Amino acid sequence: MQLTYRYLATNKSVLIADLTNNITEYRPVYQRTMKVYRGIDNVLTFEIKNPDQKPVSILNTYTPKFVMFDANNKMIVERDGTIKETSTPSFKGQFTVTVTENDLLNVQGQFCSYNVYMVATSGDKTLTYADSQYGAQGTIKVEGDAFPGPADTYNITTFTETGAGTDIYYSETITAEPAKNGNEALHTAAVYTTDFTGDVHVQATLDNTITGSTYWGNVGTLSFDTVSTQPKYINFNGVYSHIRIQYHKQNGTIDKVLVRN
Repeated sequence: MQLTYRYLATNKSVLIADLTNNITEYRPVYQRTMKVYRGIDNVLTFEIKNPDQKPVSILNTYTPKFVMFDANNKMIVERDGTIKETSTPSFKGQFTVTVTENDLLNVQGQFCSYNVYMVATSGDKTLTYADSQYGAQGTIKVEGDAFPGPADTYNITTFTETGAGTDIYYSETITAEPAKNGNEALHTAAVYTTDFTGDVHVQATLDNTITGSTYWGNVGTLSFDTVSTQPKYINFNGVYSHIRIQYHKQNGTIDKVLVRN
């Protein structure tokens, strides 16, 4: 039997701040790169200390503010911290911030920066520091390897009319990824249109190689009887080799079709 250990630990960081107007001098501050993971809510715990490395009470006196930026300096998260400290006193100077699954939904794996500042009840702001040189920015690494992410989406934008004046169009061909999908393959297609009326067919084939004689069968149909500004989608199942889009228009155009296998 193989025995494997896993550790349930608090993602905690120590910050230093002069909340009592002390003279701050160079003092070592322990700091590390924090990690957050896509696909789950991440609870970060911070502890505020003074220049003498003693925890500072923030209960009923300060509101912690957390701001996180990506590698392009674009803000990802801006959130108030939840004070963990109690009047007992326990967890002196500590507060938590939750970086949610939704916050990181569109964030690729990368090194990000964060800042923390404290807002007093009077409205005054005090910056906290993240390293031994009193630099304001800390570092958070976004990891995407803990949970599998969604499959890539295929963007179909090229359509060719079968003949002049027929108003019947075929798209380029994309793979249906049969090796990945197994025997219960679920596919989704979303159709984006402009002033379009007509029928849109999702077609598929089992042929491994696409030629002029490849047989295509309809596996799903969307009918646009009235003009709509909203995209329509269709789900269909099947283990196919390739997929394409066919549409017969009455009016308007199809801008793109997004397909996820």
